[in-house]
Amino acid sequence: MKEAIQNTATNLFLRLGFKSVTMDDIAEEMGISKKTIYAHYSNKSQLIEGSVWQLMEEINTGIESLRAQNLNPIVENFEVKVYVQRMLKNEKTSPQFQLKKYYPKIYNTISNKKFEVAQRSIIDNLERGIRSGYYRSNISISFVSRLHFAGMLGVKDKNLFPEDEFSNNKLMDYLLEYHLRAICTPKGLEVLEDLLTKNKVKNEI
Repeated sequence: MKEAIQNTATNLFLRLGFKSVTMDDIAEEMGISKKTIYAHYSNKSQLIEGSVWQLMEEINTGIESLRAQNLNPIVENFEVKVYVQRMLKNEKTSPQFQLKKYYPKIYNTISNKKFEVAQRSIIDNLERGIRSGYYRSNISISFVSRLHFAGMLGVKDKNLFPEDEFSNNKLMDYLLEYHLRAICTPKGLEVLEDLLTKNKVKNEI
């Protein structure tokens, strides 16, 4: 039951926002009483923290699985993007900014862990891309990895990127292409152009 409550809460938080969703909403969505929820979670903050950690762990596990396949570094970026988009398909609000505003303690703890995990993944990708000749050897890995992480957070800001002008999926597409064009060698650009063409054809079908 605890896992079912957490899964339902996570979907509602992504769809409606951390502030908007109440314990009553979760109980109604599941067809159970609030008492049942409180038997597993003493308050909403505890449920939010559990939901966010669970989602992050699921995403991290999926990304690690993709990394273990030893894909072409450029292809890996696209596969990770598609996976994350699928995991966050119900994200209709700006959950990270609501979390920062209304639950700063949880936000800070999660953000630190997210940065640590993302850096490990991005740096590994950059190093493999350089070794295999797809990325330029003269880039600053420390700078580029941080810049790309900052970009992934920044595109979530609805004040900077209003939803009526930029969809979540398009923003991630634009960001990834921008990132890769900045670091690819001519050899890497050939792979990138091929992937972009294939994705464009796939989206048009």
